[in-house]
Amino acid sequence: MDADIVGIIFGCSVLPASIMAWYWGRAHVRRIERQPPESAISPEVMMRLERMEQGIDSIALEVERISEGQRFTTRLLSEKGSPIALPAQEAK
Repeated sequence: MDADIVGIIFGCSVLPASIMAWYWGRAHVRRIERQPPESAISPEVMMRLERMEQGIDSIALEVERISEGQRFTTRLLSEKGSPIALPAQEAK
């Protein structure tokens, strides 16, 4: 009877402690993996990445302008009706 109680107490204390240790260990590893070492990225690569970022931002801006123009044109055409009116057929 006493051995059963000791086993239950041991199980109830060791299992949560091991789960917490595993979780905290994984969190620490993830935190380390997210932080690249300072010397891993060369200055040339950083400059190139900055230029790429500026280029992508410029492209995104132009795509937004194109989509705004398309929305404007679509709205004008929908308000005006059909841009090409078909001639009515003559009755024979």
